[in-house]
Amino acid sequence: MSLRESYAVWNNKGGVGKSTITFHIAARFAEQNPDTNVLVIDLCPQANSSMMLLGGGNAGETHVLNFCTEPTPRSVVGYLSNVLAAGSGAPLPDPNSFIVQVSNHNEHLTDNLYLLPGDGNLEPMAPAISGAAAQPPLTPQAQPWRWVHMVFRELIDNLVAQDTDQEWLVLVDTNPSFSIYTELAMCAVNRLITPVNADDSSRVATNAMFILLHGQNPPHPVYGSWTFASRAPQFGIQIPQIHLVVGNRLTQYQGAATAFAALSDATADTLFHAYQTHPTYFTDRDSTATSVQQFRDLYSVPLRDFNTAGVVAAHLGQRLSNLTGRHYPVHGTQVQLVRDRIDECISAIDAVTSRL
Repeated sequence: MSLRESYAVWNNKGGVGKSTITFHIAARFAEQNPDTNVLVIDLCPQANSSMMLLGGGNAGETHVLNFCTEPTPRSVVGYLSNVLAAGSGAPLPDPNSFIVQVSNHNEHLTDNLYLLPGDGNLEPMAPAISGAAAQPPLTPQAQPWRWVHMVFRELIDNLVAQDTDQEWLVLVDTNPSFSIYTELAMCAVNRLITPVNADDSSRVATNAMFILLHGQNPPHPVYGSWTFASRAPQFGIQIPQIHLVVGNRLTQYQGAATAFAALSDATADTLFHAYQTHPTYFTDRDSTATSVQQFRDLYSVPLRDFNTAGVVAAHLGQRLSNLTGRHYPVHGTQVQLVRDRIDECISAIDAVTSRL
């Protein structure tokens, strides 16, 4: 049928829960939408979302390792290596040779959930990716920088074109640092889901995020023309728009009674100012926000109840809806879950998936 939408889960701040959020959004959306295929592309070298999707714990880690050590790795590195070795203009590899149907390896997740596994070798491969992008064009039509940066966008387009009877939703997990493979993630998608913590350090990260994606004014006199923000528009690549800001781990900072706004005041002010100054940085809504509170209502979702149940489900590679109120083993410790907390966590994730 078509590409329903594509999202990268990214913020250039570590510790905001990108991989765990990616896991829960993918698992829950696939469960709620059985007629839509959900693909996760794991472009974080730690491959945490891959491990969760493939069963969590030691089982998930083993599956990821096995995929990454095949003669032709079924991973983001395997796919990238094949594309770069073939060269610009060569036929693209069949994405189905690298994408894994998750339920074949984790019976707790639905059959419409797919994964291009992460790979720890993505980090040492980064110089090779950058080198390929920096090659001088051999012909006026050749654009090595654009070709490399569009690798995963082309994979998505190819996958959708092959499967004309199926609708797809794509989620890309990312690394916080703005490495070359993070740039590839930004070029692969149309939209961003941006997790933040309810602390003011997220305000600093938010400012940096806009500079990395859109540049600063005036540009740096030496480096400005070499940045991703400068080069992407030169090659006709659209910068993804912020679609949703997800406030994670809120009660860790504010307490249950006050953790309702999804964003700290400072982070909300920063985002709202960017929205007023550059509305095209954000996806459209049916109405225009004219105040910080309206902006919060339109663009932010709090995961204030993203509690122990969410952590246990991710560790076990299970859907939240499969959990019951009992004890579960986590790293040798029996963790008790209460039905009410599980339901709160499901409601919190549903608040995100309902807006995709």
